[in-house]
Order: sequence, then structure tokens, then C-alpha cells
Amino acid sequence: MLAALDISAIDDLFSDLPAEVRLNRALDLPLGMPEMELDRHVRALAEQNRNLTQLVSFLGAGVYDRFIPAAVGEILRRAEFYTSYTPYQPEVSQGTLQAIWEFQSLVATLYGLDVAQASLYDGATAAAEAVMVAVAETGRTSVVVARSVDPQVRGVIRTYARGRPLAIQELPLARDLSDLNALGRLLSQETAALVIQQPSFLGAIEPVAEMVEMAHRQGALAVVVADPIAHAWLEPPGAYGADLAVGEGQGLGVPPSFGGPYVGLMAAREGLVRRLPGRIVGATVDVDGKSGFVLTLQTREQHIRRQRATSNICTNQGLIALAATVYMSLLGPEGLRRVALLSHEGAQDLKARLLALPGVSALGPAPTFYEFAVNLPRPAALVNQELLAKGFIGGRALGDDYPELGPGSWLLAVTEKRSAAEIAAFADAVGAVL
Repeated sequence: MLAALDISAIDDLFSDLPAEVRLNRALDLPLGMPEMELDRHVRALAEQNRNLTQLVSFLGAGVYDRFIPAAVGEILRRAEFYTSYTPYQPEVSQGTLQAIWEFQSLVATLYGLDVAQASLYDGATAAAEAVMVAVAETGRTSVVVARSVDPQVRGVIRTYARGRPLAIQELPLARDLSDLNALGRLLSQETAALVIQQPSFLGAIEPVAEMVEMAHRQGALAVVVADPIAHAWLEPPGAYGADLAVGEGQGLGVPPSFGGPYVGLMAAREGLVRRLPGRIVGATVDVDGKSGFVLTLQTREQHIRRQRATSNICTNQGLIALAATVYMSLLGPEGLRRVALLSHEGAQDLKARLLALPGVSALGPAPTFYEFAVNLPRPAALVNQELLAKGFIGGRALGDDYPELGPGSWLLAVTEKRSAAEIAAFADAVGAVL
């Protein structure tokens, strides 16, 4: 092989790698073990981790510790779903196609919009793809993204914009809400989209209807990053004129799983259907009049000419989308509302308990749903460390992402899994470490 490549040593294969990133020594690997001994060793390593069955979590910030009915996993593990391939051949993929179609229908209903698709990796990808839809639709070169949007979502949008003639402008905060005066100055005839989050990353209920109207007055599209659980109660984005709604589907029957795999949600008004990325499953009838399902309006670069493609995203996250579909189907509208209500009531209880502690204050006056931010008299990162020793996963320390809020800024989430006793014990633990 070396002779065929006209090189003298294996190391020459890695000549393009800078010296500082090379190991420059032999691998220090232990000797092999018998299988039984290896199993014991690996289990001992795993037991050094602490997980959500051992710790009580009040951490949210986009990923949530929610209850998942056993039926979700049972259906997911069925061979016809677990091992299914991309459904290019509809005649042998009707079950998979129907599951995706059901997913789209549920997402469109939840967000109050005309059409949904099923082909996104996660919520951050969904938001970035929605921005690209707006840019393609309007032909404009500027996007306004609220600072109250999840920092990771904002980061993915910036990554998508890199290498394109696209300017990303950030809408600043006014305490715990987006600054509407600044929004009026930022929006212009060059704005393709306004990206806002409801509830915001800081947990606040934003004045989204007013913000959408301001965007539309300038001819821009409104993209709402909408939490699916909260929107079992909140007014859906379609009701106040949002052009696109996107979100993270992890809270719909998908475990945290160290950060993935997750599934992105995207719904839009009908006029944008031909701009949507990825796959859309449509219901149809065959020549004999029998109902069936097919992939339709496939705008990916693998299916149409590259210059006309809206996206190169090439997954439907089918298995994770199925988990969300089963979860939403099992709970139904009332079940989702119950989950949202329990989370909200628990968050209000915890918020009141924390605000009663000396030195703790609310970030601002805005109402919140099941996530909220407070200011602590000590750095939130240090408080989290001390709470972990007491068996609690604390909230997100916001200082790194929002230095203007200070090191004591702290974002907490309460889900339906948190009992009244756990909430009270956590508040007591916070009081003890402060």
C-alpha cells in the first residue's frame, strides 16, 4: 500500500495534521480481558455516573426530564419500526409513511398551522432551516434573532448563515423580555425573518402577537420557536399569524439521552409548503381508489436540481418522530394540557419558595410557564456544585451566555415528574447553600 501511494511510512498518511494535535507516543492500552471480567469492569465504570434515577433534576434549558409512558418504548422497539429503512418505495413502506403522516398532522394541529414536515434533526436545526425558508421566500439578506432565543439555537442559525450573504442582527433584552423599541429600529425592508421564542429561553411569556405584527409590517416572515408542551395551553403560533413555528420534540416522549438523538418540529402556513426542507408525506389514493401514503414535494438537493433545493438535510428522524407521535396520541389533548398544567403549578410553587429566600430576586416582572429565571446572591455555578452533593441537579447558570445578567442568574425548570415534596426539599437545599 505504501508503495502504491508513493510514501515511505505510515506516518506520512498523517502529514497534514499539525504536530500539536498528534499523540506522538504509542497508545497506552491495557491488555485484553476475558468477557466476564470485561463486563464487570465496564459496569463498575458505568456505576460511577449518577443519572436521573438517582438525582432530582430542576435543569431544563431546552432538554427536560419528563415522564415517558412505557407504551412509547414498547411500540418503538417493534421490528417493523426499529429496523425500517428510508421509505423511498411507498408500496413497501406504508406503515412508516403513515406514522410520519400522523406525526405531521399532530405537529400542525399543535402549532395551529396548515402544514408540517418530518425531516429535522432537532429544534436548533429546525430554527435554522426556517430562517433559510424565509430568506428564500423573501429574497432578503438580513435576519433579526431575539437574544431571548436559546443560545444554542442562535449558534446554529449563525453557523447556517456563515458563508452566505446573510446578516444576523440580535434583538437585545429589556430585563427579562425582548426590547420592542429596539425591535422597531432593527426591522427594515431588508429583513427576511424575525426569530422569537415562546416561552423565551429565560422562561418569560413574550408579547409574540405584537412582535409578529411588527415583522409583517416590514414584509418579514415571523419564525416562532415554540415549546410543544407549553403550547398545550398557550395560544398556538398560527393563531397570531406566525409564518413558521419550530420546536424541539424531546419533551414529547424522548429521554434526555446525553443530548440526542432528538427530533425537530416544523409547521408553516400553506403558502410556504414548497419552500419547506426535507420530506413531507402526503395522503393519496391509488388507481383502484384505495387510500395510501407517499413522499411528496421533496425539495432536497438529492431529489431535485441542486440550485433549486431548499436544503440538503437528509433525515426524517423517523424513529424519534414516532416516539413523539405515540406520546401525543397516548396523552391526547387533555393529557398534554394536564402535563403542562402540572409543570406550571410546580414551577409557580418553586418560584414562590425561592423568591422568599433572602437575596433571591426575579429576573423581571414577566409571567412564566414551567421555566423561570432568578438572581442569586452567590454565583449560580457554585450553588449547582453544592446542590449536586445534596442529590439535586440545579438549574442552568446563565452567566456565560448572558454576562449582562450577572453570575447569580439561574434558570430552573419544573416538569410533571417533580413532586411537592421534591420541590420543597430543593427550595430548602437552596436556602441552606445560600
